[in-house]
Amino acid sequence: SSSGAESFKMAGSSSQSETVKMEVDYSAEVDQLILDCEAVAKVRSCGNILYFLEHVLAAVVNQQQGRVSEALDRLLVMEKQTRTAGDANSTGTILVSVVRVCFTAADWSLLNEHIVMLTKRRSQLKQAVTKMIQEACTYVEQTPDLETKLKLIDTLRTVTEGKIYVEVERARLTRRLAQIQEEQGNISEAAKILQDQQVETFGSMDKREKVEFILEQMRLCLANHDYVRTQIISKKISVRFFDTEGVQDLKLKYYQLMIALGEHDDAFLTISRHYQAVFDTPLVREDPSKRQEALRNIVLYLLLAPYDNEQNDLVHRVSGNKTLEEIPTYRTLLQQFITMELTSWSSLCENFDTELRHGVPDAPATGVFSHDTDSGNERWKMFHRRVVEHNIRVIAAYYSRIGLARMAELLDLSEREVEEHLSSLVVSKTVFARTDRPGGVVTFLAPQEPSQVLNVWSRNLDSLMALVNKTTHLVTKEEMVHSKFVH
Repeated sequence: SSSGAESFKMAGSSSQSETVKMEVDYSAEVDQLILDCEAVAKVRSCGNILYFLEHVLAAVVNQQQGRVSEALDRLLVMEKQTRTAGDANSTGTILVSVVRVCFTAADWSLLNEHIVMLTKRRSQLKQAVTKMIQEACTYVEQTPDLETKLKLIDTLRTVTEGKIYVEVERARLTRRLAQIQEEQGNISEAAKILQDQQVETFGSMDKREKVEFILEQMRLCLANHDYVRTQIISKKISVRFFDTEGVQDLKLKYYQLMIALGEHDDAFLTISRHYQAVFDTPLVREDPSKRQEALRNIVLYLLLAPYDNEQNDLVHRVSGNKTLEEIPTYRTLLQQFITMELTSWSSLCENFDTELRHGVPDAPATGVFSHDTDSGNERWKMFHRRVVEHNIRVIAAYYSRIGLARMAELLDLSEREVEEHLSSLVVSKTVFARTDRPGGVVTFLAPQEPSQVLNVWSRNLDSLMALVNKTTHLVTKEEMVHSKFVH
């Protein structure tokens, strides 16, 4: 009757909002309800199914272990009816209840068995499988031991393989498995497990979670010393994403990983750009210590970078940053590389060695030139090389020809070392130079084609004639003014 149906629906809806407590034995009610469910099995009412499920679960909790199989059988019978009827919502509710029964009974083997079985059933509904997988994923952290946890994760990853509608759940399980492997010290295995997940193609995953996942892939690849793969994975993240609100923590983590990657490749100019991005982050700008630390790294890595047009342009732009006034030592150091004057390495070490390598109370060392690490000592040697290269560029700007001995004296190096540094700059096309080794003379003036010489002579002649014409005009003007006053 309609009144009976209405009362049944009310009972079903109330069961969704009320929590069934384990202290009460609903065995008799469940037996009676099974008869009612058989009468309305073909009615697509989620409330009916929920009413049936809640009482079955209550019976399982309050009966002995032998009741688990009976409850599962009843659920599986109802699952077949709803599945064949195409009722995705009710089928999903039943699948969730099946795994919940197994979890309540603490029978993890039975749970794994039913997860595999239910996903392989004919014409199984995707929505129902999704609900079951999501419910089962919540049990991963509630397993009694590591072995059980690994078996459950393996089962869930097996049944979700190749299924797009549960790709997000599979990715999260894979990340958790990688974390377990890392905790056990298997860094290479953790990186191998995680790097195969292409989360950038997941349409149902939130952007922030995608970026977090990719950053974790980068971190594990770096820990595994797989720098090439780290570089490839990093390109999956668009830096424009970090312009949105609420992702400053991810931005800082991303650039810290990119800085670590750049340090391995000695990509100093790239590292300086990364620190510039860190410096531009509001979270860093608001903290004076973090702001100054980022700016110190910008200056040092910029000076370590090989000279080219891009590096020179960035040096001048950084020198115009007013925040440099907070770190006067680094501003003075940067200014020495902008001014076209020779820089003495001995005086530079005397003035800057302590603060750059050891730090002072007001300005702690950055670690770039740390004296107790091999990488720090190597960068200090590289810094000496950049000072020498700067001095060679200054000499090339002021001299067309210079003796090798005199050049060695100016650079405070041996003639052989001068030749090595000069050759390096010539190969990189930073300067033009030719060395007459028997005569001990270095020529910085590049030979010109006859057409170039003619063009230069023509421009000089035009300039000379323009000056002559201007001078003649001024003389004539003065004569006219003078003649006026005379008359």
